[in-house]
Amino acid sequence: MDTLELAEHIRRDVEAIGRISAVPSMLRLICEQTGMGFAAVARVDGDSWTACAVLDRINFGLKPGGQLEVHTTLCVESRAARQPIAFDRASTHPVFRTHHTPRIYGIESYISVPIVKGDGSYFGNLCAIDPTPHDVDNARTIAMFQGFADLIGHTLELEDRQSATEVALFDAEATAELRDQFIAVLGHDLRNPLASLSAIGELLARRAADPDSTRAGLRIRATTKRMASLIEDVMDLSLIHI
Repeated sequence: MDTLELAEHIRRDVEAIGRISAVPSMLRLICEQTGMGFAAVARVDGDSWTACAVLDRINFGLKPGGQLEVHTTLCVESRAARQPIAFDRASTHPVFRTHHTPRIYGIESYISVPIVKGDGSYFGNLCAIDPTPHDVDNARTIAMFQGFADLIGHTLELEDRQSATEVALFDAEATAELRDQFIAVLGHDLRNPLASLSAIGELLARRAADPDSTRAGLRIRATTKRMASLIEDVMDLSLIHI
């Protein structure tokens, strides 16, 4: 995928999250229930991290469409493992006290849960951060995040299916239009020249003084009859499927 294609995919995904009316309420509830100051829905792939929806109470500075270097984030690790990552206090955590992400972004508490569509494809992460410690590494909080992430994933999947259905309907309409045009060609544009050709064949067939012309006329007459019969058969079959 080239740069322009990636940018277009990212734009569409940011817009898709923006159409989910429940997302702002989810982010607000996350911040209220956990005390975290920043919550976001992020689109995450192997090369990019893009904020699709944001609630920022700590002036972190990201808005929808804003990006971080993906390898500076923990979402890339959550994506690789397809597992939540959470810690309450990075500075004393046995693993994350030396991790580059808390150091780069000055965070103490963190939680990130994968967003996976119904077809199994990975969209990104529902995440929250704060520069002060908060109790997020617990079953209740992770379950809340997981429930919201599942809802977002299923909603995106439904939107994908709706888009595919609309494309299929458009293709069906286009096919029907082409079929109607084809029938019109058979019914009008071909019948007139075919009638003229049949008349020529009839005239040639009556030239008894010229055996070659007679044979040619007979062949033309037989061919035009077969063509006329084929046209009628195709038109009848097309009309059955309308």
